[in-house]
Amino acid sequence: QVHLVESGGGLVQSGGSLSLSCAASIRRAGSYGMAWFRQSPGKEREFVAAIRWSGFTTYYAPSAKCRFTISRDNDKNMVFLKMNELKPEDTAVYYCAAQDGGATMTAADYEYWGQGTQVTVSS
Repeated sequence: QVHLVESGGGLVQSGGSLSLSCAASIRRAGSYGMAWFRQSPGKEREFVAAIRWSGFTTYYAPSAKCRFTISRDNDKNMVFLKMNELKPEDTAVYYCAAQDGGATMTAADYEYWGQGTQVTVSS
């Protein structure tokens, strides 16, 4: 049974920062690629950032690059997303996802998903 729980969402003003966390109850979590996706009302779920099991290789959507940082702590089975310089267009439900093996930018590749955490950026 794989279970992902996101936390850390909330309301923040434009230009502010938020840190999201994802707690993973996965055996051998270090072998899983992890990612963050987001979805706004009326839009498809979109890739934000991904990290390979080693933690040394990361991928970012152009909208997230230079503002967001994905990281992981395999000892604690946690994945994090530090978001800086937030913009109103970053408003969305943010989802943590996991796949056995590598990390990709395609939602369909991920087998396991959390319930999501709402991030709202006010202008």
